[in-house]
Amino acid sequence: MSERDCAVRVDGLVKTFRSGIGMRAKRALAGVSFSVREGEIFGFVGPNGAGKTTTLKILMGLIRADAGSARVLGHDVRETEFRRHVGFLPEAPYFYDYLTGRELLRFYAKVCGVPRSERAARVAMLLDWVGLAHAGDARLRTYSKGMLQRVGIAQALVHDPKVVFLDEPMSGLDPIGRKEIRDLIVRLHAEGKTVFMNTHILSDVEMLCHRVAIIVQGEIRYEGDPHAVLGEDELDTEVVLTGVVPALVEVLEGREFGALRGLGERIELSVPHKRVPDVLSEALAAGAEVVSVSPRRASLENLFLSAVGQGARR
Repeated sequence: MSERDCAVRVDGLVKTFRSGIGMRAKRALAGVSFSVREGEIFGFVGPNGAGKTTTLKILMGLIRADAGSARVLGHDVRETEFRRHVGFLPEAPYFYDYLTGRELLRFYAKVCGVPRSERAARVAMLLDWVGLAHAGDARLRTYSKGMLQRVGIAQALVHDPKVVFLDEPMSGLDPIGRKEIRDLIVRLHAEGKTVFMNTHILSDVEMLCHRVAIIVQGEIRYEGDPHAVLGEDELDTEVVLTGVVPALVEVLEGREFGALRGLGERIELSVPHKRVPDVLSEALAAGAEVVSVSPRRASLENLFLSAVGQGARR
């Protein structure tokens, strides 16, 4: 990927923390490298303590790496000029809860250099954009967690940045709140913005992200299209049968088709996908009824658990 096509490029980042004099140093990042293309939704995935937030803090210029480099929109993250083109929502943002949503966004618009003549219209547009027009004049202490996340995304967009960094945007939200945030992220992509999302919620990554990097113990274990793994051969196929007689159970167990579960006349089998025709032939010949045949494909969860397992064995 050329530098011109990259919104974010990270090469060989190393970061070590020391908790005190005489204390053993802890390496948080051990040569982290990845790239984010312009206009894509990128998922940065890993278990707690893997190095996700440390990497994001380096990209935001909040801490410095011991070695390696990081660039956003072609600028070294140690520079300051490029930050006017970057929006950021931290994992646990603190907003003055005595302010209203409108007052909060006006404050950030001023801080971010939005011209005074444009602030009111920009704030009103963003409140409507994130679905908070009806609550713009309510104090933040009355907002739900999902509403606070949405107003947090609005503050990250108040200066119309090109790249938006979101740290655990779905954390602590109920299913409705998560859907609202997912819809906003999709809309950001439709607006042509690059979205970098730290998360450990794999289902959201599968639904939203064009590419993903999995970080474990400060090292990148996988980088690429999360959907590519979904197209691989099935791991196995779930077959559900009803009207099963004991003789059929004996046949299926004797042939060792796969794990068999069930009670009475209804059973479920996990069958290697190449052996599904044989199972169905035996079942139909014995007078059983096929309820469902559900292929299970490799998932991002499989990939994630594999990556975490590799880290644990090192």
